[in-house]
Amino acid sequence: MSIYLDNAATTQIDPEVIAAICKVMEETYGNPSSVHGFGRKARAEIERARRTVSSLLKVSPAEIFFTSGGTEADNMAILCSIRDLGVKHIITSKIEHHAVLHSVEVAEATGDVKVSYVKLTDNGHIDLEHLEQLLQTKEKTLVSLMHANNEIGNLIDLKKVSALCRANGAYFHSDTVQTMCHYEFNLSELDIDFVTASAHKFHGPKGIGFLYINSNIRIKPMIHGGAQERNMRGGTENIYGIVGLAKAMEVAHREMDEHHQHVQGLKTYMIGKLKAAIPDVRFNGDAEGDSLYTVLNVCFPDTPISEMLLFNLDIMGISASGGSACSSGSNVGSHVLAELDRDMKRPAIRFSFSKYNTKAEIDQTVEQLTQLFAKQGLTV
Repeated sequence: MSIYLDNAATTQIDPEVIAAICKVMEETYGNPSSVHGFGRKARAEIERARRTVSSLLKVSPAEIFFTSGGTEADNMAILCSIRDLGVKHIITSKIEHHAVLHSVEVAEATGDVKVSYVKLTDNGHIDLEHLEQLLQTKEKTLVSLMHANNEIGNLIDLKKVSALCRANGAYFHSDTVQTMCHYEFNLSELDIDFVTASAHKFHGPKGIGFLYINSNIRIKPMIHGGAQERNMRGGTENIYGIVGLAKAMEVAHREMDEHHQHVQGLKTYMIGKLKAAIPDVRFNGDAEGDSLYTVLNVCFPDTPISEMLLFNLDIMGISASGGSACSSGSNVGSHVLAELDRDMKRPAIRFSFSKYNTKAEIDQTVEQLTQLFAKQGLTV
């Protein structure tokens, strides 16, 4: 039996989403920019999807801009803030997703901005006192902090961070790729300037996401070449992806409470099973505290099989990851765990769960891990 525990990398597409995409692919093939009937029908599908997304987030449809995914949306929020809003100072953390880190590094290298990195607590949370200190500046500032870290799952309090930003005249961008559709977002009450999301993290299709831009913000396009997305993103719209994203959001919100309870139960269950089965097992981040319920980053004992642990699990049919899938293929270890000063000799594996996982799969995974470590003389 194959077991998929890498849902932070991507999720299995929901059957309802597949059906919605297929229907549009079969029936709606006009170019949304065309003025004839075929084009108007395609345009109507896009605007219907936009209204669905905006309704679920409690905002205006005019504040939702579809993108190719979270990476593009992060780049757009950061780079356009520098170019169009006069931002000269960016505050972020060294455990952000590389879509944010690389964007601010490039901007700093060209001399466009100064970048400050907020300190972290011992278990990987943002140090809000240090953030408040960094905000004491006369320069126009953008704070970019992800809602939940994609490797360790630690959450930030969006309302507290937003309040600090507003009190100090700063803009606030949050990458919510890991949390969108796992939590309710009332963006009409949450005072935030930019929010990014990606459909394939909540059982939608790959290659589609969106950027929420608060109506008080005025930025110019990052991608030129057409008048699509109300002149904000050139290029023919990915109508199939857009419809799939909206349907995935509908399904996720309909099932959210049940999904949360089920997945949190799996995470808690796995923590208990691992503690009982493997000596000196540890958990990176705030696994049993204020963290995303879909992610569990496990720090295993250092043994001769450390470097092959993920490979061994894969051979056994269990899919997990050593960190962000966006960094796969790199020989560089996790920048998140390195920043938290963890013992990099100890193997760390990120298990991430979805509504499709079961306790039986957790049992089998822990049993396989137990057998691997038992061969190294490690048993409870």
